[in-house]
Amino acid sequence: MTARLALALSLASLQQCGEPRYHGHVIGPQAGIIIVHGATMRKRRFLISLTTNDNDYQMEQAAAAEQAGHRLGTGVEVIFAGNDAIVQSQQLLQAVQARENRPDGIVFEPAGGTALPQVARAAAAAGIAWVVLNRDAEYIAELRQAHRVPIFAVTSDHEEIGGIQGRQIAALLPKGGSVLCITGPSESLAAKQRTAGMLRAKPADVQVKMIRAQWTETSAERAVSSWLRLSTSQQTHLDLIAAQDDSMAMGARKAFEDLLDEASRERWLNLPFLGCDGLPKTGQVWVKQRLLAATVVIPPNTGQALEMLAKALDGSVLPPERVLTVPSSLPSVEALSAARGRTQASASGG
Repeated sequence: MTARLALALSLASLQQCGEPRYHGHVIGPQAGIIIVHGATMRKRRFLISLTTNDNDYQMEQAAAAEQAGHRLGTGVEVIFAGNDAIVQSQQLLQAVQARENRPDGIVFEPAGGTALPQVARAAAAAGIAWVVLNRDAEYIAELRQAHRVPIFAVTSDHEEIGGIQGRQIAALLPKGGSVLCITGPSESLAAKQRTAGMLRAKPADVQVKMIRAQWTETSAERAVSSWLRLSTSQQTHLDLIAAQDDSMAMGARKAFEDLLDEASRERWLNLPFLGCDGLPKTGQVWVKQRLLAATVVIPPNTGQALEMLAKALDGSVLPPERVLTVPSSLPSVEALSAARGRTQASASGG
């Protein structure tokens, strides 16, 4: 038996016994080889599970994960669930139960109404770190007490995201009015929290009509097109379109652009459109192009989660159970109010 093979068997034995793994400098990224005090072992690997590849925020999440993996010298594999919670649970369970190349940590954004508690318990029992993105999970405290691996959540403050959108609505409709709100799916906790925050922050004299979509441009276009075919929509007066996602706001615009009646098309497209996510290459550009009146900037959090996870596995910092990222309005609510005031003064000849 060669010394290299003997060492590999020894390290494998230690891992099976639950001993901590050794980490060092990556010297063979393609083969996943790491050198530690003259010894060799495999490269650390993280699995990133995201909801869909048909959403600009999720694609930014994937890019941030890959960039963080490069900085950290870790292997990163990104998979998508097609907005299907069953598919996502099967994908993750398969990774947890794999006999070879099992990930050191799983970072995932739930595609459905739950944060997959059974899969989380299986991962923790297998010694796999578990990080939940953009969702609160009640089981985290329990699992942190029962297992030694890092388990935590990094989430956007969805109620504040909704609150910012509610304040944007107030700035744009100071005299009240009616809003069509395109929300995420009914089982989405993020959609529920954003709706609750928006309803609390909007003025009492603003009425809200809600339709649901699936966090994608295509689904929002279909939902708005279906709503436009209803006879009641023709008599509905609206002053603003608000979507819980920038891509859904653009999907709504496409539905209005497809209207055959030019007068109706112009009436809808001249309304202010609001979105959320505010990514540099999409939402922020659409605000500059005035396709959106405003957006809520939501920082991607996969990179932050991976940085925290790597430090936790190195034994340097134990993350708290829940970490919140901070959203912001683009442009600021004050700038929206000032711009609205100038527009009204110009319209009245003042």
